[in-house]
Amino acid sequence: MKKLLLTAGILLTSLLGKAEGITSPSGIVKVDFELTGNGVPTYSVAYKDRPVVKPSTLGLELNGQSNLMDGFEVVKTSTSTFDETWQPVWGETKDIRNHYNELLVELRQPTTDRYMNIRFRVYDEGMGLRYEFPTQKNLIYFVIKEEHTQFAMTGDHTAWWIPGDYDTQEYDYTESRLSEIRGLLEKAYTSNLSQTMFSNTGVQTSLQMKTDDGLYINLHEAALVDYSCMHLNLDDKNMVFESWLTPDAQGNKGYMQAPCHTPWRTVMVSDDARDILASKLILNLNEPCKLEDTSWIKPVKYIGVWWEMITGKSAWSYTNDLPSVKLDEIDYTKVKPHGNHGANNENVRRYIDFAAQHGFDQVLVEGWNIGWEDWFGNSKDYVFDFVTPYPDFDIKALNEYAHNKGVRLMMHHETSASIRNYERHLRDAYELMEKYGYNSVKSGYVGNIIPRGEHHYGQWMVNHYLYAVKEAAKHHIMVNGHEAVRPTGLCRTYPNLIGNESARGTEYEAFGGSKPFHTTVLPFTRLQGGPMDYTPGIFEMEISKLNPNNHSHVNSTLVRQLALYVTLYSPLQMAADIPENYERFMDAFQFIKDVAVDWDDSRYLEAEPGQYITVARRAKGTNDWFIGCTSGENGHDSELRFNFLDTDKTYIATIYADAPDAHYKNNPQAYIIHKGTITAKTTLKLKAAPGGGYAISICEASKEESKGLKRLSGNIH
Repeated sequence: MKKLLLTAGILLTSLLGKAEGITSPSGIVKVDFELTGNGVPTYSVAYKDRPVVKPSTLGLELNGQSNLMDGFEVVKTSTSTFDETWQPVWGETKDIRNHYNELLVELRQPTTDRYMNIRFRVYDEGMGLRYEFPTQKNLIYFVIKEEHTQFAMTGDHTAWWIPGDYDTQEYDYTESRLSEIRGLLEKAYTSNLSQTMFSNTGVQTSLQMKTDDGLYINLHEAALVDYSCMHLNLDDKNMVFESWLTPDAQGNKGYMQAPCHTPWRTVMVSDDARDILASKLILNLNEPCKLEDTSWIKPVKYIGVWWEMITGKSAWSYTNDLPSVKLDEIDYTKVKPHGNHGANNENVRRYIDFAAQHGFDQVLVEGWNIGWEDWFGNSKDYVFDFVTPYPDFDIKALNEYAHNKGVRLMMHHETSASIRNYERHLRDAYELMEKYGYNSVKSGYVGNIIPRGEHHYGQWMVNHYLYAVKEAAKHHIMVNGHEAVRPTGLCRTYPNLIGNESARGTEYEAFGGSKPFHTTVLPFTRLQGGPMDYTPGIFEMEISKLNPNNHSHVNSTLVRQLALYVTLYSPLQMAADIPENYERFMDAFQFIKDVAVDWDDSRYLEAEPGQYITVARRAKGTNDWFIGCTSGENGHDSELRFNFLDTDKTYIATIYADAPDAHYKNNPQAYIIHKGTITAKTTLKLKAAPGGGYAISICEASKEESKGLKRLSGNIH
């Protein structure tokens, strides 16, 4: 890490509520702070002299104590400038610049002699603020009843949102005006295995908006540690969002002990949608990496015994003879298998062979451990032990088989949301993984949380998720958490947190489908806090061909499934379909084999939320580039310029494009492949079908390699 500049200066020591302002390094973002006449902290945000957040109040309502919302005076304000360049363990770029101006406002409440500081960090792409509570005698332990951080919008913006919920983010996005959220919320609220809605105008972060005059605004939070996840509740008469924290089983929303601080509340803004996608503000507001040795953390491209179970082709369970399971009383060798268990030795070897043949790092196997016959819906404390395999899964032999072929198995820990049970078994489970050479785990938290009454996004669970990640690091294990709280940039601090789900992923395509524009929204929202294990790569769109009883349809063209490996950034990427479907389309499958999962450079070429995203990325340590475009149901026409390539080189480009008659509904597998040469001066016109896209692999070429290849130009059909 290279720190370039750090300066600081005290601006004011006063008992008055004097207004203070601070701008971003280039001056395009400005934040103003002021105390009102009755000592209420307020702030506002502007971008290029255009208001983004109107004067909005700050403060916390406490349980059993007087509130930290008014009656303040300014003790001191100080400013500083910070500029560094740091290198992530994995990421979209090799170097990340962290450059901001900071304003620290130190406040005192004279009637109680309590102190609260508000820290602002202002970047050229937005700002973050947080509350800080220094060591003091009159505020040590306190309970938060609600945090009242407001975001007063300047108008009835267009927004891409999902319903506010304490337990899930697995919703399709809705595009609407802010004033329409109330009327659309019931329609947007689809069923899930665990969900708790709190308001008819409540939405979740990251929230993406666009103003009528072309500003893109994003509200989120960063560095969620030892605190409850923040939602946003809208006053739709005044267009004011206010923070709404996830409660615990008693209704309290946070337990604090000074000295402490809250997570950052973030506002990103630009007049170019691409800037939102390229922003590293959320990562930069997190602490630097706390792991001394990160050499064992490696990006992963994997396949798995998963999609066949999601679609209903095979099962997680082993037998139908156990309507009720008590693990310490069941001998699985004495029960009759139903014959449809997916995680059996023969089937897993088939996936290992396919992974080894095509260069995949790992094979995920779900349903390998005993207990799946009675795993969900019964509010069980002791569900799984995470170490005992079914009789038809030979963990030792399969690991030896995989390792001999240069492949690892990926562990799966479904907790069934029984958190005490998981923590009870966590050390043994991680030690088993070490013993057999597993270095990554996919964890799951399906169902209502036990202890009963806790929520997936409350402070108690936030602490659990981080505990599991920290413990995993001690065993050199990477974690991919599903159904966990949505990420807020903690992968910078703990880079073994290599993936999360925490949104509506590909599995929902087997449950009825997602809106075609879904993948054009996720990079603006869910992916702002960290990578998503979206599990792309589905080639067979008719689920009935895997399971005759499932008539779902995947709302995507085959080519867009390729593009998602580029547009939905993750160092953990799955080729999610079954091997047989890839064997039918080996020419298209080549892109999945070739595409990288770690990058030195990323360029967002085109972007409009809900419509299209086009991204170019350069693979780590190479001069190879990959481009992906994902479009909504209207399709998209691109005019691509390759001026990011080296000007003195010729490249071979392989273009995977939707066929002219491709359509996500009725002709999703129609594609064409073009191969030819390009240079930095090349301009190509490509068309993404409705619900489609395109994918391009680009590699540097010698004169000999270029011989006989056509120079690509103009329209690509």
